[in-house]
Amino acid sequence: MKRLLLALVAVMIAGAASAQNYMVIDSERVFKSLTTYNNALTEIENLAQQYQAQVDRKYQEVETMYNNYMSRRATMSESQRQQQEQAILAAEAEAGEYQESLFGTDGQLMERRLELIQPIQERVFGVIERFAQQNGYDLVIDISANPTILYYSSQVDFTDRIIQALR
Repeated sequence: MKRLLLALVAVMIAGAASAQNYMVIDSERVFKSLTTYNNALTEIENLAQQYQAQVDRKYQEVETMYNNYMSRRATMSESQRQQQEQAILAAEAEAGEYQESLFGTDGQLMERRLELIQPIQERVFGVIERFAQQNGYDLVIDISANPTILYYSSQVDFTDRIIQALR
């Protein structure tokens, strides 16, 4: 069994070594070279700040309710205290739901991000794919997110050519 596994690994390594048709791309640099991408990021950042201000206001209202409750708690009856506590908890839950509706994985900010960024990504990846196919590359390696590539030759880095192809 070990021999079979070692033979399989050796075949995979030999196959990978013989496949020298690869290119390197820094997708982060490609995206940052596009005005549309930078504009989209700015819009998303501004929208996030607006949404955060709205969420902060909701939580500030909850905090105000709580502070008012604490200052009057001693003078309230048990039923009034329970009613106020429930109202505070409900307001806090509502603020949390509102925050999730804006910032959650299905929230408004993510929807807007997809609307703005996804078409740009599709365009960039399409250009990279066409470039690789036209020039006979079998593999494209993205070096942007600090992968575990310890060295690569600048001769296989085609980032600038992809940027030119996008213009």
